Amino acid sequence: MNTSVIDLLLARRSAPIHEMTGPAPSDDELETILKAATRVPDHGMLTPWRFILYRNEARERVGQMLAELAETREGPLSEGRRQQELTRFSRAPLVVGIVFCPKESQKIPQWEMFVSGGMAAMNLTIAANALGYRTNMITNWYSDVEEGRRILGLAPHERVIGFVHIGKHPGGTPDRPRPEVEALVGDYAGPWEAG
Repeated sequence: MNTSVIDLLLARRSAPIHEMTGPAPSDDELETILKAATRVPDHGMLTPWRFILYRNEARERVGQMLAELAETREGPLSEGRRQQELTRFSRAPLVVGIVFCPKESQKIPQWEMFVSGGMAAMNLTIAANALGYRTNMITNWYSDVEEGRRILGLAPHERVIGFVHIGKHPGGTPDRPRPEVEALVGDYAGPWEAG
């Protein structure tokens, strides 16, 4: 039994993005992280997801465009609100977008393809954590807005699974309350019936 993997999974938590620092993963580490991300169930071998890397100056360019879009949608922004949008993608040294790319299939439903992408996102976060980085996955308002998705590099038919922010973190992130497993588990008792 590999107890280090179990320990990693049981200790996993999201680090506050605004507390992340550099460095970002090296190219070799990033390759390992992305390879691990692809090792997920993918019924029909459709690869219904892809990754977009937001790093270096691209993080600031995205923030500028999101601030402009927010102002178009909301009217003039306060300085604090504008700063929030400007730094959306530049708080952590690397952001990886996990994008759902639905494929045509008579056999595989799109929800199953989307779930495969969610598993890719989880594998990505676990791999980054295993290499000593901390992560936080968010979506936010721009994921549900056509122009926001376009700014972020998605095609019209694609959707956001999540944006994983990756960086170093000093630790000490308080854990949030976790659900009691016993309350979530039951033995099969037959078909569901109302009432």
